Amino acid sequence: MIADHVMTEAPRRKAGAVNGSSFAGCDLPDLEIAIIGAGPHGLSAAVHLGRAGVAAHVFGVPMSFWRGMPNGMRLRSNMSATNMIEPAGPFSLESYMAEIGERFGHPVSLRRFVDYGLWVQRTTVPDVDARVVTQVTRSGGGFVLTLEDGAQVTALRVVVACGIGAFENMPGGFDHLPAELVSHTGHHDDLARFAGKRIAVVGAGQSAFESAVLMTERGADVEVIARGREIVWLRSWSPIHFMGRLGRIVYAPTDVGPLWYSRLVATPRLFTQLPRDTQDKIARRSIRPACSYFVKVRVDGVRLTTATEVTSAQPARDGLELTLSDGTTRHVDHLMFGTGYKVDVARYPFLNESLVTDIQMVDGYPTLRPGFESHVPGLHFLGAPAARSFGPIMRFVSGSWYGGTRLAQAITQGRESRTLRTRNVSRARASVKA
Repeated sequence: MIADHVMTEAPRRKAGAVNGSSFAGCDLPDLEIAIIGAGPHGLSAAVHLGRAGVAAHVFGVPMSFWRGMPNGMRLRSNMSATNMIEPAGPFSLESYMAEIGERFGHPVSLRRFVDYGLWVQRTTVPDVDARVVTQVTRSGGGFVLTLEDGAQVTALRVVVACGIGAFENMPGGFDHLPAELVSHTGHHDDLARFAGKRIAVVGAGQSAFESAVLMTERGADVEVIARGREIVWLRSWSPIHFMGRLGRIVYAPTDVGPLWYSRLVATPRLFTQLPRDTQDKIARRSIRPACSYFVKVRVDGVRLTTATEVTSAQPARDGLELTLSDGTTRHVDHLMFGTGYKVDVARYPFLNESLVTDIQMVDGYPTLRPGFESHVPGLHFLGAPAARSFGPIMRFVSGSWYGGTRLAQAITQGRESRTLRTRNVSRARASVKA
């Protein structure tokens, strides 16, 4: 089923009106809403806006971040939290499995999830514009988007939903080393290239350990080096499995946070009423580095060194000589950081410098108002950049349910308010003339 109501025709404009600098001479900009990013959050925004009758145009290669992750990975989230757009309905995993005539369960493989995401895209937003947006600048009452082919389009609003790929967190002190010797786990889609190599992986979470396991299974000699003394291993079972119907009541389908925080973080309008310090404490607990049981049972071939850091690395004998904080050294062929991602929207390469300056930020996160709108009117952020304003669920696929619906509600309400104000002004003018 093609939901052709999702991508409606862009507002018409006068021929030759777009000049990349202003809307002068235009009846309307080319687009009412431009969405940058065609992953879970961008697609959700397009679907919910379409349902509300709002035209949106999506730019980006569908599921591009996920397609660049290592082959063989699996999603840590449970089945309910792996649903895109909404927890149940025509675009759910259940609907996808019914469509393809196959069944699969937890943990969902990366390949399955990407295929599911592409099915969602084809079904809901078939005319995604795969061109990359290279620059966004303000102009008049909206924005000008420059695309990779040099074309320019204007938009009344811009929704940034392009994920965390730009936010790779690499510790300082290793910038002088070439990419063939040092990398981030997010740089690789096929870890088989490290077969027969000695690899040091830095980190204590899912990406570090799953990458280490995948490389070991492909013939690499891998050691994981973690700063903390203890590794958080998630259980193979959850208390909700023993709670019957009560489990579904106390634990949210978003699958973010421990049992006692789950419903709270799944409800941003409640979560954001808490004091800032309390929000930060709950967020840290909900997204702390941890590793799934399905990875733990495969780590036997991986060496683990805890309470230790890599303090320096220098090229030596066709590899790297690492110095560790415990005074020991390692000679490896490659150093890989599984140290996650740190949000800083200034690192999005397409945001114009003057635009970034006007975005109010705290620690790299934009301060967002209802509707995920930044302090630059018409500029919205979905996904991980919205986590400080709306809570930790925004970092996950399941956060797209809330993000898409609230964005659409805010924009449609804004439309209605403007329409009402226009009518009131017209009536006032008519009354004066009378």
